[in-house]
Amino acid sequence: MKAIRRLTQWLALGLALLTPAFAATGAAASTAYALGTGDKLKITVFGEEGLTGEYEIDGDGVISMALVGDVDARGMTLRAFNKALTAQLGQYIKSPRVSAEVVNYRPFYIIGEVKTPGQYPYVNGMTVINGVAIAGGYTYRANESEVIVQRAGEEIYVPADASWQVMPGDTIIVRERFF
Repeated sequence: MKAIRRLTQWLALGLALLTPAFAATGAAASTAYALGTGDKLKITVFGEEGLTGEYEIDGDGVISMALVGDVDARGMTLRAFNKALTAQLGQYIKSPRVSAEVVNYRPFYIIGEVKTPGQYPYVNGMTVINGVAIAGGYTYRANESEVIVQRAGEEIYVPADASWQVMPGDTIIVRERFF
């Protein structure tokens, strides 16, 4: 009986220690991707070859398609965009079947104390540490424990590890350490 109680205590302790890490990763990863300027979509309208193709979301947050004109996309999830496009096409085509997927995401940016700051193509599932690696790693002056992520006008201080997911359009700022 003592062995079972001890095992239960160890399991509870292990779960308590792991839960914050999984919660942080899940919170960052569960954010639904919102379409934005610069994303390139592959849109397939089944049975309508003239409407099928690759479209880039312009600076106004719309794509322009033959037949329906401008279709709003900025800030929408891919699922919401599919529904909106299907509804617009439904005014001209009987029971349209539409499929949309992101072909190229907009880039992310990394500045500060990395070896090669700049603009880089986004890779699905990217974390802060992946972004630093793509930029050539840290300089000798870098603060390797925390970075700033600018997203949608907000500055968020996050750990410089694999717990925070980078999204297209984000800017990662690697600051200089104090000493």
